[in-house]
Amino acid sequence: MAYKHGTYGEFAKSIGAVPINSETTAVYVGTAPVNLLRGYSAAVNAPIKISNLTEAQEKLGYSKDWNSFTLCEAMEAHFNNVLGNVGPVVFINVLDPATHKKLQSKTESLTFVNGQAKIKSDTIILDTLALADKVEGTDYTVSYDFAAGTAVISSTTITEAVEATYSEVDTSAVENSDVVGQATSAGVYKGLGVIQLIYPELGLITNIIAAPKFSAVKEVYKAMVNAATKINGHWDAFVNADISITDTDTIAKAIDAKATNEMVAERSKAYWPMWKTAGGDIYHLSTLATKAMLEIDTEHDTVPMESCSNKQIISGKQYFGASSTNKGFDQQTANQLNEKGITTAVFWGGINVLWGPHTAAYDNGVITDNRVIFDNSIRTMMHVTNSFQREWGMEIDKPMTKALAETIKNREQEKVDALKAMGALIGDPVVEFNESDNTTDDMVQGNFTWSNKQTPTPPFKSGTLKVAYTTAGFAAEYGGEA
Repeated sequence: MAYKHGTYGEFAKSIGAVPINSETTAVYVGTAPVNLLRGYSAAVNAPIKISNLTEAQEKLGYSKDWNSFTLCEAMEAHFNNVLGNVGPVVFINVLDPATHKKLQSKTESLTFVNGQAKIKSDTIILDTLALADKVEGTDYTVSYDFAAGTAVISSTTITEAVEATYSEVDTSAVENSDVVGQATSAGVYKGLGVIQLIYPELGLITNIIAAPKFSAVKEVYKAMVNAATKINGHWDAFVNADISITDTDTIAKAIDAKATNEMVAERSKAYWPMWKTAGGDIYHLSTLATKAMLEIDTEHDTVPMESCSNKQIISGKQYFGASSTNKGFDQQTANQLNEKGITTAVFWGGINVLWGPHTAAYDNGVITDNRVIFDNSIRTMMHVTNSFQREWGMEIDKPMTKALAETIKNREQEKVDALKAMGALIGDPVVEFNESDNTTDDMVQGNFTWSNKQTPTPPFKSGTLKVAYTTAGFAAEYGGEA
């Protein structure tokens, strides 16, 4: 470190507003420009916890090409949002520059100006950059400017033009199977399989899973639902998925696409179309909904008692694709999507909001189970199951006395009573330890069961005021018969 004596001022990297700290854990799976990092291997198929935009750039890279680098969309939504930021978020990047790269390397001539030369690229694999007849660390250094989208080569000795060679990533080489991934008995984790590592490595329980762009693919959606079911054999999570706008630019086509892709899981929501801001940024609604869920849960002390429907999102308009002639639709028309279990976004009450409180399993008139009607209902039930496992996990293999059975029952009753008091449940929720649920054979094997009966509070989905015309006013005003 250089010797200093006196006061100094320096420019630091710009940062976004301090994010709200949420205890709801959202996990995004997709592609990040880790090729822009030095030593990127630690950011490939690994759970990376991110709390702000600067950290995201340092650990995963950043690019404005969200179609190629899908995780950057979530970085922007959570950590550089004019409506406020919220995190932390866990990212799983499946882009591996070692395999997802172009066959031919690229060569170009660099000219240094004021000790720097720049390469405008977000596909450059920084670790492969080399200057002819020069030694990195001795003749030059390499960094990346995420704001400008350029690789910066600095040198105090190079003055002449020099030839640079480097490899580039090819994001089109990423397959849906890379996102689906795996978790093998040999300890290999890739794609959605990496979710199995989040609890043991980070100590976080996954609550929401999203994969912008990729979730619209049938095989990926199904893999997301499977990955969200009993994570590590225990945890319940919810899936936010999108219906593709490719060749799907009308409501009728969106409804058909949802059915074709079998997007009907009760632990998921389906979103359509996309969302374009005034500045030209194009978001998947699943991303904006995931961000909204974290904010709403935080307002209710982590309890997911309120739907993300009718919650404000960044100003913009519905987006159906660059070649679509669809100009959008209003709230009433959006209800055609809602009744088929599709959430959208509309202008309402002077702001832009998400619109649709149902799970993807909802189909008006065809209800298999009441818990599938609203997203907050099943997410509240997930909150309860996860809470039970988290609280009593350390009691496993201790003596199961009658006193412990009663302690667990009473504690779980306290928790549902608290949920009722805060408005998350209605009626009289009850927790029981019944003989019928605990046969002698079960107890001999050390298996014990408590019954939790609860009613999640439904959202105020619609309200109707009936106004009737009456002639009574004439009699009251002027006298005579009504």
